[in-house]
Amino acid sequence: MSAPSGRQVELGHGPWAATVVEVGGGLRELSHDGVPIVEGYGADEMASGGRGQPLMPWPNRLAGGVYSFGGRRIQAPISEPATGSAIHGLVRWSNWRVAESAPGACAMELRLHPQPAYPFTLDLRLAYALTDDGLTVTLTATNAGPEPLPFGAGFHPYVTAGGATVDDARLTLPAEAWLPADDRAIPTGERRAPEGELDFRKAREIAGAVLDHCFTGLVRDPDGLAQVALQGPAGRVTLWMDEAFGHVMVFTGDTLAPERRRRGLAVEPMTCAPDAFNSGDGLAVLAPGQELVGRWGITRAPV
Repeated sequence: MSAPSGRQVELGHGPWAATVVEVGGGLRELSHDGVPIVEGYGADEMASGGRGQPLMPWPNRLAGGVYSFGGRRIQAPISEPATGSAIHGLVRWSNWRVAESAPGACAMELRLHPQPAYPFTLDLRLAYALTDDGLTVTLTATNAGPEPLPFGAGFHPYVTAGGATVDDARLTLPAEAWLPADDRAIPTGERRAPEGELDFRKAREIAGAVLDHCFTGLVRDPDGLAQVALQGPAGRVTLWMDEAFGHVMVFTGDTLAPERRRRGLAVEPMTCAPDAFNSGDGLAVLAPGQELVGRWGITRAPV
């Protein structure tokens, strides 16, 4: 009998183990020394709350599901009726192809053919690799069509550092700005410096903070990597992202089903802001044959 998430690609390298799935090409689970460091889902479940899914060709919300490009007004299906938005793109329920598979690595591929919501041809490749340092995910997006196309990408892992909830975990988020949003969760165009409940530039407990916010102005190390860290009973879990990812969404999961709320912290690397197809904030426009390549990953320093 097939699992709801399709084929399961199991990876292992030393103390690291991961499962990548056919449906959505996403990350179902990741552990180190047997300790889960993403809050995933079972082989007998569908992904819920975006858990581990790639979000393309746009991440987060597209206001009204409408955008204009190349002189055309394009309408995408409304997939979040509560906000009247098209959310998280078009590929997270697609069947991705296992293009390569080895004990510690695999590559998933998908061609997104033209459709009314996105009349462009886009080739997507996700390369997952486990090394001594942890997980690395490499995205390659290629315009396989005859005209320019708009593109944005995001990923939706829920990070956990142990503990029943994220409240006692200490979060470090080196971002110089966040994007205020309206009641549809669409950015207003403002940028504000983090303060109060939203200021995690120095590590502190999440406590009762309710987070569903997009941050930008990411502070990077000499290698160009931005690092978001969660410290808890399982040690320090760090999600890093390269310069292709200029935004990060952080979500404590308060709108999820009660049994899932605040169990993991969604740390979502994004190449652009929510509604970038309309605002242009971080939007990539790929010429025919042009590629966008970006990397992110997860490491753990045990207690």
